[in-house]
Amino acid sequence: MAHSNRVAIPTYDRSALTPAIVHIGVGSFHRAHQAVYFDELAERRVTSGWGIVGAGLRRRAMKEALAPQGGLYTVIERGAERDTARVIGAIRRLLFAPDDPEAMLSALTDPQTRLVTLTITGDGYHVDPSTLVFDDSAPEIRADLGRPARPRTMPGYLAEALRRRRRAGSAPFSVLSCDNVPANGSVARASVVSHARLHDESLARWIDDNVAFPSSIVDRITPGTTEATHALVRRFGIADRWPVPTEPYSQWIIEDSFGDGRPPLEEVGVRFVSDLAPFELAKKRLLNGGHSALAYLGYLAGHRRTDEALAEPVLHEFLETLMRNEVAPLLAEVPGLDLDDYRDTLLERLANPGIADELERLCARGSTKMPAYLLPSIVEARERRRSHELLTLAVAGWFRYLRGTDMAGERIEVTDPLKERLQRLAIIGGEDPRGLLSETSVFGELGRQPGFIADLELALEALDRDGPAAVIEDRLRSSVALAA
Repeated sequence: MAHSNRVAIPTYDRSALTPAIVHIGVGSFHRAHQAVYFDELAERRVTSGWGIVGAGLRRRAMKEALAPQGGLYTVIERGAERDTARVIGAIRRLLFAPDDPEAMLSALTDPQTRLVTLTITGDGYHVDPSTLVFDDSAPEIRADLGRPARPRTMPGYLAEALRRRRRAGSAPFSVLSCDNVPANGSVARASVVSHARLHDESLARWIDDNVAFPSSIVDRITPGTTEATHALVRRFGIADRWPVPTEPYSQWIIEDSFGDGRPPLEEVGVRFVSDLAPFELAKKRLLNGGHSALAYLGYLAGHRRTDEALAEPVLHEFLETLMRNEVAPLLAEVPGLDLDDYRDTLLERLANPGIADELERLCARGSTKMPAYLLPSIVEARERRRSHELLTLAVAGWFRYLRGTDMAGERIEVTDPLKERLQRLAIIGGEDPRGLLSETSVFGELGRQPGFIADLELALEALDRDGPAAVIEDRLRSSVALAA
């Protein structure tokens, strides 16, 4: 891997890194986030005990790109004013599990492996996060159960590896989910324990009693690698098959609940806490809820990226006021986190043109995101008789988006698991929200509240009549008047 002297490179002995971590799901986010923290541990000479074996379950391309580079790759941090490049050396070896399942199991059963980390997306757990019920109907899960010694899925691999470790008398590894899934540690536990229970009840009990599944919160905007990324790394004099762009900001908060020891990540900025719940709630309501609120109204107004949307003063004020006046007052105190500073940081990050996120991506899967991130604030605000005009307007923006055209008549390609049903209801209903609100899997009891129905209908009528900018200005004036 060639590079110029303007690039930060590993100064530690990579061959001395103990491969104590198996990471499943080596994509852009892992390489821009968790691997960077472990690289920093090694770089600071804090420990050499936490090298990474990277493993893929679905895509061979990552191994093909990085293996010839010895696992090295470049992270490009794109700030508002300058870019920096850093070569990451924490990944010592790469596996593609379908090519050699036994090699994958060997890595997982190696006594040196003390931690398994995961970025496999929510679908990879086969668990409903709201109920923790395991879905064993997927073909790959059924295949695992038929041949447990040659698994294909994450829970299949971990259940079989833990079975072998138990038989050999080896200590179990801890399992740390880094996916953006609510209570991700509980979801990971439900996935592995439920899978094991389907063919070995005693193993399931042993895993449940002996394996740690800490939850974590991860945050770093990481767009996909494009030709522009490759052009940028070439300007740094780097020859890299798969660099990854990201932002300067990074956050990792972990529940301090491990089995066979844990990495000293607090030395490089990770926060270990006993209770993750208040941190998770603040992130979901402010960051993820804010994403959705900005995405739909920004897209309808003709913008396609977060930085473009926030460059419009009325949209910037909308998001800032929504977070300050309607969301933050509902949150309990979060130890060590200043919500005003957090809000300002979020606005600054989303406005960074170097790392702009596509609004279309943020608009996807609204039927999953809205009930998880935005609607709970409305429910709580109504219970506490607090203002929620801007939050309601964000819901109206989603309903209007579902009709499939923006305010200028440009076609919108809606992406949602409930697309057919929701889009039909949105088009038929028009400014009457009751059809969509009857979707109880999304709205629950909120969709039956007359006051909310009336508020939403007025917001939809105003959007159609005046457009997003004018409606937001009107709602902002109301918000200021209420605050006064």
